[in-house]
Amino acid sequence: MHYDQSWMGYGLVGGLEAGGISAAVALLVYLVVYAIGHKQGWSPLRMIAIAFLVSLLLTASGDMWDLIYFNYAAMNSLQYLKARLAQVHDPDSIGLRVFWELLGALVGAGLGWLLRGGDWRRALRGD
Repeated sequence: MHYDQSWMGYGLVGGLEAGGISAAVALLVYLVVYAIGHKQGWSPLRMIAIAFLVSLLLTASGDMWDLIYFNYAAMNSLQYLKARLAQVHDPDSIGLRVFWELLGALVGAGLGWLLRGGDWRRALRGD
């Protein structure tokens, strides 16, 4: 879903802002998922994955849809293309914004795991 992006910057600045929003949402979603999943006995990886996917659904789905739509949809008229591009904030850097939203969601969910006492040393050892 698209949220109001009119206040965001363009290019790399807008991408970093979108990534920060995704990270914050992923952190909050992880805390909610942890509260539910800890009682159910879910593994930390399942909680991180659910937080990652839900935060992408909330923050990046609109930009991802626009990115796919502009690459694969048949645009038969120039007027229709102009009308669709006018609805998108910074269409030149949409790929950059999607990349930072993906990275931000991953970092936010991982940070939520670390804040809830994730044993990163054990995870790196593979135990």
